[in-house]
Amino acid sequence: MVQTRPKESRGRSGDTSGARFEIERHTVSDGRSGMIADVRRGLLARPKTLPAKYLYDERGSQLFDQICDQPEYYPTRTEEALLQEIAPGLIRRCSAEEMVELGSGASRKTRILLDAMTDACDRPCYVPVDVSEEMLRSTADALRGDYPELAIHGIVGDYEKHLRHIPDADERIVIFLGSTIGNFTEIEGRRFLRALREQLRGGDHFLIGFDLVKPVEVLNAAYNDAAGITAEFNLNVLRIINRELDADFDLDAFAHEAFFNVKESQIEMHLRPATAQRVTIGAAEIVVDFAAGESVRTEISRKFTKASATALLSAGGFATEAWFESDNGYFALALAVAS
Repeated sequence: MVQTRPKESRGRSGDTSGARFEIERHTVSDGRSGMIADVRRGLLARPKTLPAKYLYDERGSQLFDQICDQPEYYPTRTEEALLQEIAPGLIRRCSAEEMVELGSGASRKTRILLDAMTDACDRPCYVPVDVSEEMLRSTADALRGDYPELAIHGIVGDYEKHLRHIPDADERIVIFLGSTIGNFTEIEGRRFLRALREQLRGGDHFLIGFDLVKPVEVLNAAYNDAAGITAEFNLNVLRIINRELDADFDLDAFAHEAFFNVKESQIEMHLRPATAQRVTIGAAEIVVDFAAGESVRTEISRKFTKASATALLSAGGFATEAWFESDNGYFALALAVAS
């Protein structure tokens, strides 16, 4: 059951034309029971899996920001460069006055689009959607200082569950950056895009990032950085389960492993114990045995071609209007329209 709290709004005293900040919160009442069910289902399955969303508590989000700055991790800097190249023309092309970002986080790359949007629009509005209210508030405060004319309507919630709360607008673009779509399986990705399409008007624009197939050595290095930040990020999911579900994972017994699965065209992140492990998860009322070397998969990151990306968009109810690809062929942004 979704619970909605009243909106909160504030702006500069005596100024109703800009710097408006509204926030609405949406929570799922069975959040902990949902986590228990997810963990029980995943760890009792064969092979064992854990949902990637549980990697991202506050510490996990901070670690991921550090990953983005590692020299091996090409997606962030490649997508940023591509956005710098296309942003002004893209915003003019869409005539967008409202920009909705799914999974906004720190909105680092979003600023490139906001620069173009505030130049082109008289009354621009930004709608960040994120599960972390703390992250959303701190980001909104920083943006309001740098873009005094920008109205911000923040939505604290899960973009997979709360799409229907996206505010309506005459000229709107929805953005989904970072190739986050790659964390979904093919079936999940289609389902998500169809749900998004149901909330949009025909003709609304959608900008989505796709990490492309590239040399295996580049992919493997990106998810096995020399500084060990990705390994710490991966292990953090066990720390979260220990804390939230009264479990007793021995973090020292599990090692990070990431590799490119050529057949499935996806990076897989696993945690693998060198020796047999028995783990009790109190809140889930289960005991889980790991054989020596038996891994639990914690994340996938699918890699696309132009053909597979546009086919996915089409299956979700979107027509690809433009395809922007980096010079090195590592990353692409697709501008699609709700058809």
